[in-house]
Order: sequence, then C-alpha cells, then structure tokens
Amino acid sequence: MQSTQYVEKIRKFNRYYANVLGKIDQEIYNQPFPLTEARVITEINYRNGCTATEVRENLGIDRGYMSRIIQRFEDDKIIEKKQSTVDKRQYSLYLTEYGKKVYDELVDHANRGVSKMIQRLSEAELSELVTSMDTIESIYTERSAQPEVVIRPFKAGDVGYVAYLHGRLYDETYKFGKMFEYYVMKGLTEFMINTDGGELWIAEVNGETVGSIAITKSSDTVAQLRWFVLDENHQGMGIGKRLMDTALNFCKEQLYQHVFLWTVSTLDAARYLYQKYNFKLTEEKPNEEWTGTKLIEERWDLDLTDEPTQ
Repeated sequence: MQSTQYVEKIRKFNRYYANVLGKIDQEIYNQPFPLTEARVITEINYRNGCTATEVRENLGIDRGYMSRIIQRFEDDKIIEKKQSTVDKRQYSLYLTEYGKKVYDELVDHANRGVSKMIQRLSEAELSELVTSMDTIESIYTERSAQPEVVIRPFKAGDVGYVAYLHGRLYDETYKFGKMFEYYVMKGLTEFMINTDGGELWIAEVNGETVGSIAITKSSDTVAQLRWFVLDENHQGMGIGKRLMDTALNFCKEQLYQHVFLWTVSTLDAARYLYQKYNFKLTEEKPNEEWTGTKLIEERWDLDLTDEPTQ
C-alpha cells in the first residue's frame, strides 16, 4: 500500500472515530459535565494535591478555559484549594467529599454508558476490539510520547533565536512588549563578546528549539543564571529540570560557590522550580519599563555549598 493510501485509511478511521467520540461525549458525559470537565475531575482525583497548571498542561486545556472550570468547581464545592506552605502563590487542588461523590457518579454513569454501547458485541468481537485499541495505543505511545530531547551548547544562529523566543513568549503570555526583547538582546550581545566563565545551552525537541538557559560570570566565585525560557507547548516534559541541572552542574564544575538570578513575581512556574532547587528570594524591586504597569522584579540566590534536594 502506498503512503497516500495509508494516509487516506487513517483519515477515514479518524472521521469514523470522531463520530464515536462525539456520541460518547453526548450520551455519557453531557449531563451534567462535558467531557473536558469530567477529565479535569478525574485528573484531580488521581493526582490528589496537584496544581491547576499541572492539570492544564497534562490535559492540554486552554489557560482561560481551565481557569473558568476551576472557578466553577470551587463555586459548586466540587474542589477545594489549599495554599502551599512553600509558596503562598501556589494552590493545590483536592476533591471535596461532594466532589468525590461526583467523581464516583461520573465513573458509574460512564461505565453504564459504555456497557450499553457494546452490549450487542460478542465475546470474540469485544476481545478483538480491545486488542485493537491496545495495539493503537501502544504503537502511538511508543512513537509519539518519547520525543527526542537534546540539551546542547549554543552554536551560530542560536542567539538570535533565543532573543526571538523570549520576545514572542513574554509578549504573547505576559504582554512585556518590545523593550523586554531589547533588554534580552543587549545582554546576549554582551555575552557573545565575552563568554569567559559562562555558557548558553539550547533545548531541542525533535530538532526544534524550544528553550534555553545560560550561566554568566559575575565574579570568580559568583555566577548568574540567565535567559531561562521554555516554550509553553513543551512544559511538563521535564525539560526545565534538565536545563536547570545542566546549568548548576556547570557552576559546580567551574567552582562557583554562589549563583543568583533575576525574575519577576508573575512567573509562577519558574519560581516554583527555583524553590525546588533551594533558591531563596533575597531582593525585590519595582519595574515599569517592560509592560507599562508595575512589575516586581525578584532576586533569588543559591549557595552551591549546600546540595539541592529535589
């Protein structure tokens, strides 16, 4: 069979199965929760104490839609939020007793709905159906869920893209505007002139540049962590941790005793990672240059003589 025939076969199956999924969504999950909301409830049940960001990233839900779901669930007493003892800006999600009852009812309703859909199938047909599902899942998971992630030192052409990635991501997500991209480019240009005691690393997924991190020399014993960025479409893959490990291992190899970084208070995911590596918030200052509104810049410090505990 030629490649185009494979493609047509897959598209034909997709069209058919989309109708099956639509029927499942309509008949099983439509009342009182659509499929996406049912998945959120299920995720919170299985990942007891997770954050809304973790659920959103794992399920691939739009940020705004996820926020509305969480607000509705909280208003309806389905979930409760508990403030993190480490970062008071972070909240963990738990099902309430009522939420657990809702989850149990969803499972029961879904089981009865699927049972109704397959009641006319014979044992042999059911076995063949489930086996085929397992085959599709295993083949696709093996090929698609294990992307090739590479962390490498920068090379010619990378620095401009690092500035572009910062400018695009921070403007689209945080409305930082053009001045922030200038600030990034200025720092990168200075780094290119003198890379002594420092390094810039690039994160790639299947050959696509998705992030970066750098270490620059502040003094013989102190380093600065800079240009740590990761495309939001590739968060939740452990890439941020690999970038951080690469940078801190480099610091130890260079015999730095201390490393610091600057960030802003609105970057919750990055701040959470810094805390995991035992960085401590040591300084705050206002910034009205990037967004036109007041931001709080934060300095975080880490003593490298203390081993970080993950």
